Amino acid sequence: MSPVPLTELGAWSRAAARAVARATGAAKDEALGLAAERLLDQAGDLLAANLADVQRAESAGADATVVDRLRLTEARITAIAEGLHSVMALPDPVGEVVEGWVRPNGLRVERVRVPLGVVGIIYENRPNVTADAAALCLKSGNAAFLRGSAGALESNRVIARALRDGIAKTGLPSDAVLLVEDTAHATAKEFVRLRGVIDCLIPRGGPALIEMILEHATVPFVLDGDGNCHVFVDATADLDMAERIIVNAKMQRPSVCNAAETLLVHADVAAAFLPRLGRALEGVTLAADERSRAYLAGARSATDTDFATEFLALELAVGVVDDLDSAIEHIARYGSGHSEAIVTTDYGAATRFVREVDAAAVLVNASTRFIDGSELGLGAEVGISTQKLHARGPMGLKELTSVKYVVYGEGQIRS
Repeated sequence: MSPVPLTELGAWSRAAARAVARATGAAKDEALGLAAERLLDQAGDLLAANLADVQRAESAGADATVVDRLRLTEARITAIAEGLHSVMALPDPVGEVVEGWVRPNGLRVERVRVPLGVVGIIYENRPNVTADAAALCLKSGNAAFLRGSAGALESNRVIARALRDGIAKTGLPSDAVLLVEDTAHATAKEFVRLRGVIDCLIPRGGPALIEMILEHATVPFVLDGDGNCHVFVDATADLDMAERIIVNAKMQRPSVCNAAETLLVHADVAAAFLPRLGRALEGVTLAADERSRAYLAGARSATDTDFATEFLALELAVGVVDDLDSAIEHIARYGSGHSEAIVTTDYGAATRFVREVDAAAVLVNASTRFIDGSELGLGAEVGISTQKLHARGPMGLKELTSVKYVVYGEGQIRS
């Protein structure tokens, strides 16, 4: 059977968006709860579908990072369902009065949150994105128009079916979640050009996907960029704390965008800190500059490419810097604007780092792994924007809304 044309799917998604925008918070929450139940009910089917996706990826020679992002387990499925419940528990942003004021002529002016409409998500090998994106879109009054990758197609089909079944039970349109099952490259290019259908496009993927968006997209988009994240250990840092933070930021889950990729160490503490850190990072390949290699046995020589790379693996670039200014300059040169951390007990250094480092998220004495929607209390996220318009950082419910001006009068006319 031929796949449904994108234009027809788009029309279904637009019609669903109008219905979801009118839905009450209670109806949306009921839909999310039922969707979570259906997802858990179909866990066996989902594991079987995911196994087929994983085996196909491994047979094609996919690296460990790709396979890790693709793989689902019972625990990960449970976490996906819990994510739906987390979004369900959040306040409904639709209709929130962001601010209001009264003009001298008596007009009452309000800025009110409204849904974006149809949110298009194009993503690679991340089945959890199917559920996270759908939940956030539904709760914020939008339709989720999803185009996943061929590598995760079987998993995405089961997840989307469970979500649609749950939504339909509440009387809301199941097309509030629509998965494009045609994964051809030509279809991806057509998808990002659906003007009049997609109100906001959010890509989740690597450099090739981002390049395709930049070249072909004709709809508004928000870029979920690379995560070349840094941790800077300042001269006054608590070194025990610094060690815990770096081990967590690099090793807890190295295949994700908020994992640390570069460590910068102040020259004053390099001799005391780097040898112990090298031992703590057992199993991590270190690419070190000349100054740090003196303290890191077995490290290879780092290049500019290493410092600019999002490894997404157990690899870490290491450099020694003379001062805070040098650390900030290094981050400005090589960083991707995602998440940057400083470990310090110096309030002034922390304040300068927060003020001067240009990134979507800046952390003081905490792991970069916390820059995640659920960890920051957003329930989930549809991506982490490294842009500055219209959203920046983890994109939760409020980032999936716009505002409209509402003006109340009593017959006023303009003179």
